[in-house]
Amino acid sequence: MEVVDGRNSNTKRKRDDVVPNGNSNSNNNIDLSLLEAVEKSQNAVEAPDLRTLKKVVLSFERRLKDNIGARLKYPDQPDRFADSEVELHEDLQKLKLLAGAPDLYPDLVSLNTVPSILNLLGHDNTDIAIDVVQLLQELTDDEVFDENDEAVGVLVDALVDNNVLELLVQNLQRLNDSDPDESAAMYGTLATIENLIEVKPAVAELVCERTKLFKWLMGRIKVREFDGNKQYASEILAILLQSSVANQKKLGQMNGVDVLLQAVAMYKSKDPKSSDEAEMLENLFDCLCCLLMPLENKERFVKAEGVELMIIIIKQKKSAYGSAIRALDFAMTKYPPACERFIDVLGLKTAFAGFMGKIPINKKNKKERYHEELEERIVSLIASLFGGILRGSRRERLLSKFVENECEKIDRLMELYMRYSDRVKAETERMDQLELDDLEMDEEEKYNRKLESGLYTLQLIAVILGHLWCSEHPQMRARIELLLKQQKLTKKDVKDILQEYHDNIGDVDGPEEMERSQAKIQRFISAL
Repeated sequence: MEVVDGRNSNTKRKRDDVVPNGNSNSNNNIDLSLLEAVEKSQNAVEAPDLRTLKKVVLSFERRLKDNIGARLKYPDQPDRFADSEVELHEDLQKLKLLAGAPDLYPDLVSLNTVPSILNLLGHDNTDIAIDVVQLLQELTDDEVFDENDEAVGVLVDALVDNNVLELLVQNLQRLNDSDPDESAAMYGTLATIENLIEVKPAVAELVCERTKLFKWLMGRIKVREFDGNKQYASEILAILLQSSVANQKKLGQMNGVDVLLQAVAMYKSKDPKSSDEAEMLENLFDCLCCLLMPLENKERFVKAEGVELMIIIIKQKKSAYGSAIRALDFAMTKYPPACERFIDVLGLKTAFAGFMGKIPINKKNKKERYHEELEERIVSLIASLFGGILRGSRRERLLSKFVENECEKIDRLMELYMRYSDRVKAETERMDQLELDDLEMDEEEKYNRKLESGLYTLQLIAVILGHLWCSEHPQMRARIELLLKQQKLTKKDVKDILQEYHDNIGDVDGPEEMERSQAKIQRFISAL
């Protein structure tokens, strides 16, 4: 993602600082290659060896001791300890050289330097704490990790064992983003946490268990004005939520659903002003969708009138249109109360407008893939409605949508059925050809490739057709049979898709839910 990057702002040097005055170059016939060599020699920094590391560490520990002593002896006389802090700052800069020699990270750990470095995150002088944030960010940078994962892993384990998460977040809470350096340190802190998660995924849950990072991130998201740190906060929050049910539940208990709804509500009738702001909005919806995985958060979403807000956003036809449909899809999946609320607040008209292809066009969604993803989400949403509304007047209102205007929505359903069926057939033929070329694939890989080509959406369309057929409505049945015949298909073709779906339903939601889903699909197969 592209963010205004405050990283390393204090340590970068401008090229002009080390290049001699350019005015003399043209007049005095100075050898330009010699100038370049001089410049390179001034810029070049050799990666340290173990001897250099020990020397730098020893100096750092001495400077640290001197600074602690001076502050204790002259607590009210800053001029008496200022020099020791300048020296401490210089040694922290020298430690950054280690990023060029990550093979020395285990030696840094064995020298027991990590606790000394981390304790400086609580230093009374925030400039020193900022130096440490910059150091940690550089030492854990993803480019370093890519080529030295084992050595970086040793350092990260030591950092976590010595409370880096708690100390980083405590320091984060005292930073003020009205100060440019402190604002850059906020970004650097978030970058460091992201780096730690990249190296050690368990950090995603540890940082939420041990610190108040969730509280800080939500505070940033509540700020109305957009900036780079708000954007990065939204990204870090999405990372923390995307693969952790524990984090999803914890944030839900902290009123996270309501905070995210308020954050996206700011865009119900306006578009983001920049690509960075648009990315932040996508991050916020990613967070909301992750948060809607646990059942209790779906309940909170409905109580907070999240269904109503998403429908308003869809009706406004701004850039958040597709994201609102995605959020509704997550909220309504296997949660009947959300489906009931959706119908009660007249969401059917809004959803079926999108289903019929009436999707707003703007700069963001001109791409064909955007329209396809939206189609797939709307198909999933309608399948969720049928799965959540099993009887009563709401069910009749849902079914009636497929009868109105001479069953135009069944026509659209069959149009999508044929398109996705053709895609899956093309992928199957391609895999068969690969096997002829001696590239073997097991059944699971074949099935996953078919899912990627659109099989899951095709299966959901078949499920919707199953619901329509089982309604025993003569007009709908006649229309389905006519359209199948026109495409030289039979009900057996639909049955085959349903059978494959039945055979591959997993037990992600537990064996009882799997059995219920399989029984429903079997009923459709028997009825067709």
